[in-house]
This record gives sequence, C-alpha cells and structure tokens, in this order.
Amino acid sequence: MAYTTGPRNLITDVAGLRVGNAQDAALKSGTTVLSGDAPFVAGVHVMGGAPGTRETDLLAPDKSVAAVDALVLSGGSAFGLDACSGVTEALRARGRGLQLGAALIPLVPGAILFDLLNGGAKDWVQNPYADLGREAFEASDYDFALGSHGAGTGALAAMQKGGLGSASLVLSDGTTVGALVAANPVGSVTTPGERHFWAAPFEMDGELGGAGVDTQTGLCAAPASLKAEALFGTNATSTRANTTIAIVATDRALTKAQCHRLAVAAHDGIARAIVPAHTPSDGDLVFGVSTGAGEPASDMELAEIGHGAALCLSRAIARAVYEATPAEGDLLPCYRSL
Repeated sequence: MAYTTGPRNLITDVAGLRVGNAQDAALKSGTTVLSGDAPFVAGVHVMGGAPGTRETDLLAPDKSVAAVDALVLSGGSAFGLDACSGVTEALRARGRGLQLGAALIPLVPGAILFDLLNGGAKDWVQNPYADLGREAFEASDYDFALGSHGAGTGALAAMQKGGLGSASLVLSDGTTVGALVAANPVGSVTTPGERHFWAAPFEMDGELGGAGVDTQTGLCAAPASLKAEALFGTNATSTRANTTIAIVATDRALTKAQCHRLAVAAHDGIARAIVPAHTPSDGDLVFGVSTGAGEPASDMELAEIGHGAALCLSRAIARAVYEATPAEGDLLPCYRSL
C-alpha cells in the first residue's frame, strides 16, 4: 500500500500538535514552537558536532520526566535558547506544566541554529528571543507558514537560502508521521547545478516544484559552499555557522526509548537530503515525539514509523529551501530565484 500525505502535509497532521512561528525581519531571525494539546512523550538524538540545546538531558530514556509541554527550534545561536524561557512563561500563565506541590514547572526543551552573521541587525540591547518564543507559542495553530518564517527566517544552506520546512505521511496501517525542520546546514540540499534536490526521489504531489531527480552520475566532488564564502571569505578556516534542527512526530503510542529510536532513524532523512551532513560544524539534532495513547508500537511497527519519519524529514528539508522567499539584505539567493 502506497503512503499518502496528510491533509495539510504538515507535522500538525499528527493529532494533538500545533506549531507557531515568530520572526523579526530586521533581525533576520526567528523562533518556531511545537506544542501539544496535552504533554507528550519525547526523545532526542544529536549527530552534529556543534549542537546548542536546552533541557535535552531530561529526554533520555533513563530520566524520570515522562512528558514535556513544548519543543522550541530557534535562530540566534546561544542567545536563541532564551526563546524557551518565553515559552515557559507563556505555558505557566495558562496553568500548564509539571505540578510539584505548589510549584508549576513547564518543561520546554529546545535547540538552536546559528544565524548571527546573515546580515540582520544583531546589535540588540536586550535579548529578543524570549519575546519571540512567547509570540510563537501564542501563535500556535494547525496551519503555519514555511520557508522564511520562524526559526527558518535567517537560515542559509550551502548554495541558497535555507528555511523552515514540514511534511507528513499516512502509513499503510493508518499511522500518521510528520516532520518539522529548520534547515541551516553546512551542506547543500541541491545537486551540482542547483536545479534538483537530493531529496527529489521522495517528493510527493509536486511539493518541491516537480523538477525531478538529477540523472547525472558520478556526483562525488568536494562540497561547494557559497554560504561559507559569504560569511567567512574565500580563505575561511572556520565554518561553525550551521545546523539542521528538527522534530519528527507520530500519533502512534511510543515509549521514551522508542522516541529516541525514532529520532535516530529520522537522521537518515537529513543524510539523504543534505550533502554532506552531520559534519563537525553542524549541530544536527532531531527530537522524536509521540502523542499516542495505549499499547506502545511493536519493533516491526517502530521500524516502519522510523522509515516514514526519515522520508518526511528529507522532504521537509527540501520544502524549507523550496519555500524560502527573498528579503532585503540577503546574502544568498532563493532556490526559485536561481
């Protein structure tokens, strides 16, 4: 049985999830928040060499926290982690969080990407990301914008603007899987010539423009990067200005350990859509989320869910770049401008 996309082709096709974006055009940065109608089970796996995170240790399978209230993807490098504080305060104001006696503690892990050198105004006096986090949470809905929005606002791939992407699939047994990603990688999402996406074999319903698969062979050259040249010059010795951060989710019941395994499997989606991936200068990270109740998935079911999550993530990465739009002061062109 062939898979189909969910009705929105967004991660919010997974029941119980909403997404909100907030961005600042002058800053050329923003924040994206995934929240649930109720706390959800989550895991995480990091495969990049330069991650930036908050409260991800509590997602390990041996830690006592059973569920979290929201997840944050943000620009701003280390400053962007403050977006989690804004979301935490907004959740607390709504009476959401872990109740310990008289204390109410919202649990909001997050991850960031580096967009501090993309031409935006970063000379703030007060860190803007807490406000962006709160604004993104308050904007949470089932429909949300892709491309140059939220955490993807200032993202850059190797050869063109990056962005925010999402995709979903309904699997053969009716399980829904979705992905949400802010793509800001060292590597390229397009094959040489920048017309075809590496993720093109997985395209559904023309979501990437329908250019199809690159028919060339022998695509085994050293990586090129207009991004590295724009940020650091032709003689750059450091390129630590990257990261692809993502969330994959399913409506099937999973344990924390299975959510971790879901995140591990989904990293294949990054490797299929970005070349090269998981480099020392990327902070590649995937959160795995389950909103389901009841008996946890079997090993065979989890294998198919992980497969679907990797497919969704590849497509979401390409959609992030395909949906990017131009803005004043951009360092790189958009895919559809090339």
